[in-house]
Formats: sequence, C-alpha cells, structure tokens
Amino acid sequence: MNKQIEVVAAIIHDGKGRIFATQRGYGEWEGGWEFPGGKIEPGEGREEALRREIWEELETRVEVENLMATVEWDYSSFHLKMHCYYCRVESGKLKLKEHKASRWLCEDELESVEWLPADLEVIRKLKKKKL
Repeated sequence: MNKQIEVVAAIIHDGKGRIFATQRGYGEWEGGWEFPGGKIEPGEGREEALRREIWEELETRVEVENLMATVEWDYSSFHLKMHCYYCRVESGKLKLKEHKASRWLCEDELESVEWLPADLEVIRKLKKKKL
C-alpha cells in the first residue's frame, strides 16, 4: 500500500455537549458516518484547509479552536492521516451539499451511527476525553 492521504476533519460542537456527524453521500464509503472535512491542498495550512472544506461541504464558516487528535488508519487501498480539530459554527446553517444526512449527537448517542473506521477511532478518543 503506497497511497497516503492526509486530511483535516471538523469536530463541530454546539457548546451543549453535542457534536455534528455527517453521512457520506458518495464513493466507496457511501453511507458511512464521518466528521466533515477533506484533503489539504498544496500550499494550504491545515486550519485554512478545514475552513475551506467546511465552507464547500456545508456552506458554514467555522472557528477552528484546537487540535483534538491525529489519527492514522490503514484502509484497504490507502493509508489515512486525519487531523481532527474542535470547531464551532461562526455563521451559516450547516447545509448538506455532499452528504446525505447529518445529526447532532450527544455523548451517549455517539455510537448510534455506523462510523467509518478512522472516525470511530476519533470517537474512542473523544469518549476518553469526555467531550
């Protein structure tokens, strides 16, 4: 396995202990739940990439607060390195442009959706940190 993909993901929280989860609407992992985000473009910083991706996917501006975790995961066709940041909504309505569904999840609901493997690793880390 040679292909390596580096992405950023937003753990968007609402200040009430809930986090925002999205369901993929395309690709090999369609239907799986994930934290929104995407690839870092050449010359782009991680936080800049995250703000751009959230705008493109959700028409929402976020404030990137801090790095929560970096997770590495081996999928069958690539190695993923995902930098996950706590974020909060600055403006916008979290309009789904690429995903087929979304949910705000409380801590006790985090495992109620079928997370993608790397994102499930983030959920495990979140639960240890108690959101």
